[in-house]
Amino acid sequence: MTSLTLVRRIAARPAIVFDALTTPDDIACWWGPDAGPVLAVQVDVRVGGSFRIRFRTLDGSEHESSGEYLEVIRPTRLAMSWRWSGSEDPGESVVEIDLRAIGEGTELTFTHSRLRDEDTRRSHEAGWNGALDKLQRNLASGQRNSL
Repeated sequence: MTSLTLVRRIAARPAIVFDALTTPDDIACWWGPDAGPVLAVQVDVRVGGSFRIRFRTLDGSEHESSGEYLEVIRPTRLAMSWRWSGSEDPGESVVEIDLRAIGEGTELTFTHSRLRDEDTRRSHEAGWNGALDKLQRNLASGQRNSL
């Protein structure tokens, strides 16, 4: 098993970043590795609640991830189980997102652990970097980013 950790600085308060991570309309603006559309978002953001998100990448392929919320501490922490629907990756892993207020807004630390192997880690790293790039841009340019 392996893991990856990504750190981003986002020009928005932690509460705004947290909402972008947990609100269906906001998730649809940043989820997925590229500019392909998010097709469906279902979230029940509470410990024991579930999520299911379906998106299409620019190459036309569709992907769906789902899981259960393990920790919900607004506005500083979100943890969830993670699995792909279908045969992409049969394992279950864990995503943890920690938000810390800093002078410029928020430091986001994203950890995806219990990944099966190095190839899976690399694939997830590319995907999450694409998604976090979109999140960062969306919050930096949006009207909701007041500090």
